[in-house]
Amino acid sequence: MDIREVARLSGVSVATVSRALNDRPDVSRATRDRILALATELGYEPNHQARALVRRRSDLVGVIWDTGYLSTRGRHPFLQDLLVGLKTAFAASGRHLMLLSTTESGVDGYTRVARQHRLEGLILMGVDEGQPAITALLDSAVPCVALDLPLHGARAGYVTSDNRAGAAAAVAHLHGLGHRRIATICGPLDLMPAAERLAGYRYSTARLGLPHRPEYIEHGDFFLASGRESMCRLLALPQPPTAVFAAGDEMAVGAMDALAEAGMDVPGQVSVVGYDDVEAAALVRPALTTVAQDPLQLAAAAADLLAEIIAAGSEPDGPHGDGPGGADSGGADSGGADSGGADSGDEEAPVAPAPRLVPNRLVIRASTGPAPR
Repeated sequence: MDIREVARLSGVSVATVSRALNDRPDVSRATRDRILALATELGYEPNHQARALVRRRSDLVGVIWDTGYLSTRGRHPFLQDLLVGLKTAFAASGRHLMLLSTTESGVDGYTRVARQHRLEGLILMGVDEGQPAITALLDSAVPCVALDLPLHGARAGYVTSDNRAGAAAAVAHLHGLGHRRIATICGPLDLMPAAERLAGYRYSTARLGLPHRPEYIEHGDFFLASGRESMCRLLALPQPPTAVFAAGDEMAVGAMDALAEAGMDVPGQVSVVGYDDVEAAALVRPALTTVAQDPLQLAAAAADLLAEIIAAGSEPDGPHGDGPGGADSGGADSGGADSGGADSGDEEAPVAPAPRLVPNRLVIRASTGPAPR
């Protein structure tokens, strides 16, 4: 069943059917209702791939996210929440997500896939920004927005939470409870959130007049085992800390596990603060004080920024229809794989979008208390 058959059975032209299906104002309500009813009865489905060629938009956004089991960066629970948030945010604007394979061959792999599927743009999560395929993507005309990756390009930007302020707030909270020996367990410093949280810790300790103690800075990987191991090393110091700020909730839970094994009371002897506010933070005992990021707010900011980048580089829409030369008159490959869509560039290079910084908040629970006397 195609648009020509709907037109024949309706007794109108293909162009009229196209206008009715696209709710154009130049079709009477009676005619539109009759055509829509017949199309529903016949089970007619528009050819969305071909329609995308005409409309110059596909309503598809690609997601590049290394979810492989061996990639610990892709298995963090906060990233799972972000993906759900992205789905919700893009659905509100009528767009759908397509999760792309991260095994595309060639330097132009991601760019090529974006063009083949006529993606309106891409969201990048948990990828290596130094990867040649990512660099090539940023140099292309494909609109891109990264989450927690400092990517820059003419049509690329990024969204992140205010990691420095969050870490500084955690240290200030501990200091306000009387703690002066405050350690941190940071994440991999090649990741922007980890580096920013360490910078916030250093800024806050210096501002509060606490001495610089390199032995109080432990390096983890955002996962449980590293938090446990780091806490064991901190406890072995001649003067162990009375409080620990872990740059991720999983590391904080690992630190609390090490403290329990050592017979240390939390928060009676050592207070612990995490970061992210994953679901487990409220379930562990004692419940974890943490810096809460809102994945839905981050996802909404990413969706808004991508929409702005797309709009800034888009051309006026072509005819919205299925008429001659429209979505059902040609095949899905009409116009070639490289015409229009995400790779159509502007004659003048657009201004690179400013990054979006999303605020966070400190959630105080039972894992923090007054410094021991």
